[in-house]
Amino acid sequence: MTTSDMIRELCEKQNISLAELCRRIGQTPQNFNKKLQRGTVSFEEMMRIAEALGVGYEQAFVLPDGSEIKIGRK
Repeated sequence: MTTSDMIRELCEKQNISLAELCRRIGQTPQNFNKKLQRGTVSFEEMMRIAEALGVGYEQAFVLPDGSEIKIGRK
């Protein structure tokens, strides 16, 4: 699943349009759609998306022993 797919699914589950999400995170739909197409949504933008939709967001490195180093918040 791509970042674009995840964001679109999240919007659908939260019953919010992509245009409304863009408004909440302070981006134009045109600019944000270009980022989705290129796959260049930054970690900071993902955190803003999560905050705007009232969900958590994490990124993690998984070490060979199974432990994780996480970035983000739930």
